[in-house]
Amino acid sequence: MRESGPLISVLLPVYNGAPYLAEAIESILCQSYGNFELIIVNDGSNDGSAAIMSKYNDVRIRAYHQGNKGLAATLNRAITLSNGDYLARQDQDDVSFPNRFKKQISFLEANRQYGMVGTWASIWVGDKETNRAHRHPSENFDLQFDLLFNNPFVHSSVMIRKTVFKEVALYSTDKNRQPPEDYELWSRIARKFKVANIPEFLLIYREVPQSMSRTGVNPFLDRVINISAENLAFANGIEGMDQKTIDIASLVHGSYHRYSSTTSFQELRRLLVNAAHHIAKSGGVSSETLAQRAENYFYSIKHSYLSYKYGSLYTVIQKIKHLPMRIAGRLLP
Repeated sequence: MRESGPLISVLLPVYNGAPYLAEAIESILCQSYGNFELIIVNDGSNDGSAAIMSKYNDVRIRAYHQGNKGLAATLNRAITLSNGDYLARQDQDDVSFPNRFKKQISFLEANRQYGMVGTWASIWVGDKETNRAHRHPSENFDLQFDLLFNNPFVHSSVMIRKTVFKEVALYSTDKNRQPPEDYELWSRIARKFKVANIPEFLLIYREVPQSMSRTGVNPFLDRVINISAENLAFANGIEGMDQKTIDIASLVHGSYHRYSSTTSFQELRRLLVNAAHHIAKSGGVSSETLAQRAENYFYSIKHSYLSYKYGSLYTVIQKIKHLPMRIAGRLLP
């Protein structure tokens, strides 16, 4: 008999995951919170993944096999098959610590305005622990600010309230929007719900050459920039990304070939500060504090761009800032 409490549906997509799949499965079966179903979808593996899946005779496991469709489509199938009130991600190479589900569901049950919660993760390379880790921010306002530019969540650590998908739809399968399918989805979730990370190590994130997220052609950076530009536009009340928000996102990611130079630095600064004020309305931080963070961020990306563009000339100009402002002002870009 299953314990009382909301049902969690664990989504585990598999593509040639034989080396670590058993460890990933067993880390779920050993969770201290027992009311879950584990939905494993084999996405056309041609190694021993299917055989490993067949070894488990546990009523909590529901296993499916399909031809290769890719990560986003596989996750969407798992979502449509799910019965749970909450959906937890698990990757074929990663390991969830025993109290992960218990802590995440406790958080979401106590904080109904939150749509998603992730965790910190220790980074392993193969079977070896490293001294590196994913320690992303835990507070909603920090995460909302970071999401303007990049992904502050470990994909396989997240738990999402299932009703969220009625508001934001499933993972995008549009080839122009994924990968990164996780950053794209988190961005849509964060526009409607608060988000958080539990600041505890509840997952081992394993870096392996053949993990699903690293397989195939990956025009990753351009799509990250596009999603970032959309997030900046949303926070400024702009419909869809435009050249100004593309310019900010391009500067942030050092993709200067996409920077148009048509938008003044003053306008880019204004857009970043406006985005900070928008995020501050959700609570947890003052507008002035977050606006100052945006100002600092702006001057950092401006400095990086000018250093790139002017090289040693910019370094020389920086060194003579002690000149009277009327002179230095003519030298600085």
